Amino acid sequence: MRRRTLLGAASPLLLIDSGPPSRPRWIHTWTAAPQLTERHNLPPEPFATLAGVTLRQTVRVSLGGRRLRVRFSNAFGTTALPITAAAVARPEGGRAGAAGIVPGSGRRLTFGGRAGGSVPAGAQIVSDPVDLTLPPRSNLTITVYCDEGWDGALTSHPGSRTTSWLVSGDHHGDPELPGAVAADHWYLISGVEVVATGASALVVLGDSLTDGRGSTTNGNDRWPDRLVDRLRDPRLAILNQAAAGNRVLRDGLGPNALARLDRDVLALGGATRLLVFEGANDLGTTAASEPAQRRVTGDLIAAYRQITLRAQACGLRVAGATLTPFGGNIYDDPDGVRETARQAVNSAIRNGLFEGFADFDAAVRDPSAPWRLLPSFDAGDHLHLNPDGHAALAAAVPRSLAGVTAGSAMWR
Repeated sequence: MRRRTLLGAASPLLLIDSGPPSRPRWIHTWTAAPQLTERHNLPPEPFATLAGVTLRQTVRVSLGGRRLRVRFSNAFGTTALPITAAAVARPEGGRAGAAGIVPGSGRRLTFGGRAGGSVPAGAQIVSDPVDLTLPPRSNLTITVYCDEGWDGALTSHPGSRTTSWLVSGDHHGDPELPGAVAADHWYLISGVEVVATGASALVVLGDSLTDGRGSTTNGNDRWPDRLVDRLRDPRLAILNQAAAGNRVLRDGLGPNALARLDRDVLALGGATRLLVFEGANDLGTTAASEPAQRRVTGDLIAAYRQITLRAQACGLRVAGATLTPFGGNIYDDPDGVRETARQAVNSAIRNGLFEGFADFDAAVRDPSAPWRLLPSFDAGDHLHLNPDGHAALAAAVPRSLAGVTAGSAMWR
């Protein structure tokens, strides 16, 4: 077991972490937060559902391994999800969004020794392990075929920034999918795990700024991806558990962050650290009046404390990231009331609200007008970041927040 020693009960910064256990264990190397599929994110024509359809998707892992398993989610389903067949493989050319797979690389997934599995509404299913060498920072193809009789609500992750492919009939083992239809969403998949020794995971809890809006489709250049590339630590997984439109306090596009914390963070295998970067949607969707913004500021700070307490109770160390500017966006207001609230939240983050922090605000704001993004980082809506902006956020994460060296007395 991981052992921690508390040096003085007054400060959570004085936690010594002896590091992850040296025994092999299952650790998530890729995740996507399950979301309810809205009408405009349903499978494209001619597919009304995924019943009787082969779905091929690619994901980019952080940790490598030689043995893996896949998680499928029916979190928002209304009926049981029947998985008739599923497989993993290396994508053609190693490319994200590839429709083809490398011949001979496919591995059939089983579930408790059976060829398929049924996932009850609201549940998930974990495949049996398969042997497949998965290099760090590489792409993996996951193909699934669902029974023709299935008719239920879809669980998905719309902001995949990665192309998936759909074709009628069972073609889960085919190297190519002629005539397949593209969709830039992930469906049904929620995690990939590998067996690793001495490794751990940093989980990022966020909204569309972390989910990758403004990044490049099939480019894997969201800021968590860029952080993986920057650190290149073979012992560290970085897990993106962002959901576009998410709020900390209230449901929006899916459950609020407090409600999804257990499922999307605390239940993840190997998670030892958490970085919280959301709250802009809470400020931006609250009335632009001083009383309302004072109230939501206080509620946000209290919610961050709750997230920290719950995560620490499960052995995680918790950092926060300052909220980035939105001047000129629809969240902006003529009197600057929301900007005042943003600054108040950021002041609390910089002054010890979490165990440590990444100053994302300082990394991407315009020095001459700090209430707005630097134009060269602006994706165009004055809220989201382009690939250069995502790179700037990745560069602003202190190494000690991502991987604490054994024996280090605090997060610096």
